[in-house]
Amino acid sequence: MRKYGWEGFKDLILRNPAVVDQDPHVDAGDENTERGNWSSKRDYILSMIGYAVGLGNIWRFPYLAYKNGGGAFLIPYFTMLVVTGIPLFFLESAFGQFCSQGPVNVWRAVPILQGVGIGMMLVTLIVSIYYNVIIAYSLYYMFASMQFPLPWSGCPNRTDTNCSDTPIVYCNLSGVLMANWTQDNNTCNASNIITPAVQSPSEYYWDNVALQRSSDLSETGPIVWHLALCLLLSSIIVAAALIKGIKSSGKVVYFTATFPYVVILILLIRGVTLEGAKDGIEFYIGSKSNLTKLAEAQVWKDAATQTFYSLSIGWGGLMTLASYNNFHNNVFKDSFVVTLTNAGTSVFAGFAIFSILGHMAHVYKIPVEEVVKEGFGLAFIAYPGALAKLPISPLWSILFFFMLLTVGLDSQFAGIEVLVTCLLDAFPKAFKSKRALLTIATCSALYLLGLPCVTTAGIYWVTLIDQFVASWVLLILVLLELIGLSYIYGGNRFIEDIEMMIGKKSFGFWLWWRACWFFISPCIILVILGWSIATFVSPTYGKVDFPSWGLALGWCMTVFVLIWFPVVAIYKLIKAKGSPWERLKSLCSPSKKWHPFLDIHRGERYSTDRCIQEKGRKNQPEVNVISSSWL
Repeated sequence: MRKYGWEGFKDLILRNPAVVDQDPHVDAGDENTERGNWSSKRDYILSMIGYAVGLGNIWRFPYLAYKNGGGAFLIPYFTMLVVTGIPLFFLESAFGQFCSQGPVNVWRAVPILQGVGIGMMLVTLIVSIYYNVIIAYSLYYMFASMQFPLPWSGCPNRTDTNCSDTPIVYCNLSGVLMANWTQDNNTCNASNIITPAVQSPSEYYWDNVALQRSSDLSETGPIVWHLALCLLLSSIIVAAALIKGIKSSGKVVYFTATFPYVVILILLIRGVTLEGAKDGIEFYIGSKSNLTKLAEAQVWKDAATQTFYSLSIGWGGLMTLASYNNFHNNVFKDSFVVTLTNAGTSVFAGFAIFSILGHMAHVYKIPVEEVVKEGFGLAFIAYPGALAKLPISPLWSILFFFMLLTVGLDSQFAGIEVLVTCLLDAFPKAFKSKRALLTIATCSALYLLGLPCVTTAGIYWVTLIDQFVASWVLLILVLLELIGLSYIYGGNRFIEDIEMMIGKKSFGFWLWWRACWFFISPCIILVILGWSIATFVSPTYGKVDFPSWGLALGWCMTVFVLIWFPVVAIYKLIKAKGSPWERLKSLCSPSKKWHPFLDIHRGERYSTDRCIQEKGRKNQPEVNVISSSWL
């Protein structure tokens, strides 16, 4: 007789191990009932766009375009997008989707390179610390914007000679300094313009009120509590959005990934209606574009570097987000959608930025060059200063900083997801049912680690981490990734893996991707890496130098990320059995755990034939480094 009610339901649960072990963050309709999948394709695409479109699109690309020839810069930028950006984005996304694992476990394909995955995870961990701080800056400025007039619209202390409401510009004409020179005087070249060390109201506010900046890294000082509270709020927002993993973050990005485009459009419409906007846009991508800049190698390096970093290649996030796709998802088409959207966003945002900066230059009657900055200077000094000159300035300021907040949150979501996914993949039995607790613990740890970055010396710590961890270190990791997949694992074998997901393609279809993965992309990365190391200069914050111990600490962070590659490789070689050549050969061959996650997707290549191959490899034991799940 069939059971009904609670007894029948309990009996069903107890007799079905799959239900007993069901992750509460996995839906019944998911293809992968162990790890879960995106609720819809839109969730994935928006999450990837939100991850790729970061703060660099807003505050770095417009400056690089202006500096490197304006519209002419688009030629090297889109060239590098085609030869490095899209191929590497496609490679990493396919790598993660094929095995449905995070950046550490994917290296079951080439076990000797597992340290590369650990390095990617550590880069994400360290960068997530200071990225959370940047979100806190945005939150603070957004709250500070809720007053009229804006607190940085004028100098707070009229007797302070370090701050001036009116910018002072000198022009060096034949050795004679002309004071209060304006752009109406066209006899002065940009190279002759001299700006004295007097801060604008927005710069004064950034240094003395928002940051309460100390003189250098050695003067750590107390915690700036308004930033610490904003950092706490940022951590709470991130934890709440990721409480159910991709199931919750995939819904949050419907707003956070689309709202920035609304704000950029609003700021652009407002900007182009202002006096002087045309001058700003001309300097950005207009008639003042300089095609002769294309003959300079630095321009091509900047284009390649911007393409590389803006797509978040080498951080582990692309693999992580793609690992939650259905196996037969068309990752090839997705790569084009995301990369082209990312590039278009950079160009689009530049118009909104430069139209308002052009208006600021017009108001002050100074050259556009004098108001253009990059990085923190653009986001928290130049642009807020320009917005303060607009009618209803608090509205525009709130919109701008809310946009920065949402752009930063999207990238932070993916960063935390990388860390949580790596831990879940490594210790599935321990954390499978505790994902929410693990997410809260991760966000709490990042908050505590971020507290030194909200002291009075915090901005120096943020700059130090950015310069030593989020820079050419990633080039090394991606170069090793390309070597591992193209030459050790085998580019042709990897292409066969991809065809298992998206279907068979012609030889001609793969010709371009082979050329990029085997030759073009590695060569470009080698050139950029060599150039970056050869031209390396000790980082500074503005005109403030870092102490020797601070630089040493920066190099220690770099070594801490990269050391895992040789350490893991040596450890595995020692633990393996056989002659040195047999050990090396076994560790350069895929682990027996390298295959599509679900049995139904493994086909002949990863079932019968693979078993026969494994028996012929002298039963080499798997070597555990951190967890057996990470082999």
